[in-house]
Amino acid sequence: MAAALKAVERGARVTLIERGTLGGTCVNIGCVPSKIMIRAAHIAHLRRESPFDDGIPATTPVILRERLLAQQQVLVETLRKTKYQDVLDAQSAITAVRGEARFHDALTLAVRLHDGSERVIPFDRCLIATGASAAVPPIPGLEGTPYWTSTEALVSATIPGRLAVIGSSVAAVELAQAFARLGARVTILARNTLLSREDPAIGEALTTAFRAEGIEVLEYTQASHVAHVDDEFVLTTPHGGLRVDRLLVATGRTPNTRGLRLEAAGIKVDPQGAIQINPGMHTSAPHIYAAGDCTTQPQFVYVAAAAGSRAAINMTGGNTELDLSAMPAVVFTDPQVATVGLSEQAAEQVGLRTDSRTLTLDNVPRACADFDTRGFIKLVIEQGSERLLGVQAVAPQAGELIQTAALAIRARMTAQDLADQLFPYLTMVEGLKLAAQTFRRDIKQLSCCAA
Repeated sequence: MAAALKAVERGARVTLIERGTLGGTCVNIGCVPSKIMIRAAHIAHLRRESPFDDGIPATTPVILRERLLAQQQVLVETLRKTKYQDVLDAQSAITAVRGEARFHDALTLAVRLHDGSERVIPFDRCLIATGASAAVPPIPGLEGTPYWTSTEALVSATIPGRLAVIGSSVAAVELAQAFARLGARVTILARNTLLSREDPAIGEALTTAFRAEGIEVLEYTQASHVAHVDDEFVLTTPHGGLRVDRLLVATGRTPNTRGLRLEAAGIKVDPQGAIQINPGMHTSAPHIYAAGDCTTQPQFVYVAAAAGSRAAINMTGGNTELDLSAMPAVVFTDPQVATVGLSEQAAEQVGLRTDSRTLTLDNVPRACADFDTRGFIKLVIEQGSERLLGVQAVAPQAGELIQTAALAIRARMTAQDLADQLFPYLTMVEGLKLAAQTFRRDIKQLSCCAA
C-alpha cells in the first residue's frame, strides 16, 4: 500500500495484486489485534494487583474473553476498511486484482484469480511485498496437532487454563504475558534465553519480571516430542513431561516467497527464502524490487512501509535508500523492551571501542513515583568521541522514550550533548538524560531535577 500510493503520487499507474485479506499482517493478524489484547491484559493485571493495592484494594477481574475478542475485531475491521479499502477505492490510478501471482518471466506475472481463471499481467517495474508467515519447527509429533500460531491465538474466544509457549522472541513473550494476565497458567520453553539476540541484560530483566508474575520460564529447553491426546497436549522436555490445554508455537516467521517462481525472473533469495535486496530495495533483477518481511530487512511494519515508499521512488526514476542504522524497536511486554542502534556486542563486531553506563530505574524519579522500578536504561557510546551508538531499555513505557534516543543517534549527539538537553521532569524519557549524566557524574549526589 505504501509503495502503491507513493508511485501514484509520482505519476504511475499501479496494479496491486492481493491473494488474501486486504491489509496484510499488521492490521489483521499482527500489530493491531496483539496490542489490543496486550492492553486488555494489562488492565486485568492492574485490577488484580498493582503497587498501590494497599491504598486501592485489588479485585479479581472477570474476564469475558468473547467480548474482548469482539471489541478487538471491530477495530481491526474498521481499520481495514478506512485505511485500506476506502483508500484504494479513492485511487483511480490503482487497480486491485484479487488472486495469487507468480512470475512467468522477468517481465510478466501470471495471476490465478479467485474465480479460478488466470490473467497475465505485464509490467515495467514490479515490487514484491508478500510478507511472512509463522515458522513451524520440525518437532516430532507436532504436525497434525491443533497447535496455535500467533494467528490462531489472537482470535481464540477462550483463555486456556494451561498454555505452553514454544519460542522466546517478540511474539512469544508478548502473547505469553498477555495470556498469563488474562488467567492462563503459562510455561515458556526457550531454546536459549528470552530475547537472546539482544543484550543479555534484557533477557535477564524480562525473565525476572515474568517469574515474579508466575510465568514459568524454562531456559535452554526444547520439546523433543509433542502429542495431542484426549484434548490435551503432552510435551516431552529434558525436565520431563509437560501437559497443557493449548500450545502456542511462536518461533519466528518465514518469508512468503515459495510459489512465486522467483527463479523465472532471476531473483535471488537467502537460505531462509528471504529475497536479497540492497538499501535501495533492488533485487538481483534490476527492474524488480522487494520490501518488508519477505526480504532480508528487519520484520517491522514501519520498516516495510518506509521501504515500500522508497522502492516506489526508485521505481519511478528516483534514487533513494533506507538507512536502518538508527532503527528503533519495541517489544510490548510489561516492562517494555526498547532498543535502537548498536549494543556493546554489535559495536565490537564492527570494530568500535565502546564505553557504557546502565542506569537502574530506582534512579529515575518517574519510576519511583509510579512505584515501579523494574528494569534499566543502558547507553553505549564510542570511546574517544563519546558519540552515542546505542540505547537499550527495559522499562514501563520504554517504547515512548526510544524515539528520542533514535533522534540523538541520528544527530550524532554525544553523551554530554544528551546530558545537556532539557527534559521535562517526572517523565520516563528523562531517564535518558540521567543515564547520560552518569558518564561524568554521580547522579545519586544530585537533587531531583538538577541539570
